[in-house]
Amino acid sequence: MALVRFQQVRLELQQQPVLHSLSFELQERQFVGLIGPNGAGKTSLQRLLQAEYQPSSGQIELDQIPLSHYSRPQLARQLAVVSQLPGHLFNLSVLDVVTMGLLPHKKLWQTTTADDQLLVQQQLDQVGLLSRQRQPFANLSGGEQQRVLLARALVQRPRLLLLDEPTNHLDPYYQHQMMHLCKTLGIAVLASIHDLNLAACYCDRLLLLNQGHLLADGPVGQVLTEPLLQQVFRSHCLVDQNPFVARPRVNFGHPEWQ
Repeated sequence: MALVRFQQVRLELQQQPVLHSLSFELQERQFVGLIGPNGAGKTSLQRLLQAEYQPSSGQIELDQIPLSHYSRPQLARQLAVVSQLPGHLFNLSVLDVVTMGLLPHKKLWQTTTADDQLLVQQQLDQVGLLSRQRQPFANLSGGEQQRVLLARALVQRPRLLLLDEPTNHLDPYYQHQMMHLCKTLGIAVLASIHDLNLAACYCDRLLLLNQGHLLADGPVGQVLTEPLLQQVFRSHCLVDQNPFVARPRVNFGHPEWQ
């Protein structure tokens, strides 16, 4: 049974079409990469799932219930987001930021329990920042801040994790650490990823968007093909095999390189 279902979803913003009749499903425990050039509609699609935008037509279902039927707190108990770095967190400590992930599960009068504190500590440890929990969030590097936001999202205990360029600001070691961790969470993940080779290594499935259209939806090897990628990214492309894993490797060249 699908966790998320898009049914002929269209989105217009300021009377301009952004997404065109998208239909696809996201399954439980599946790591899905959302790929495409800048302006393809990746961020808009994720904002639809966050209920920041409403479809112009069509319907989005979460667990067979229309997304519009969820309240904000109900949605936050099902879905967590790791997006680009938000400025309002910079006056908080790392521990404070991660503890915010408990809020969807708390009433206003409820306090943090010992089990809550253990969960926060476990997630800080999982992203490698347990020793930095007392430091100001603002003092961390961009990559460390991104890992703090992932820990906060995991404290929410979501069924679906949305990632918006999760490896931005990360060096290669932490790029792979972040993707491997997300791969092994045991929950559904939809990640907007610019690095096609990272997507190829870790994703179970890819959605390829271009100009608001879903051009391809399938296993990595069926989506990362030279004709499709050359069409979408307007660059010479060679797809071979990654020497470390049995996955495609994508190489782009300047149009003048023959």
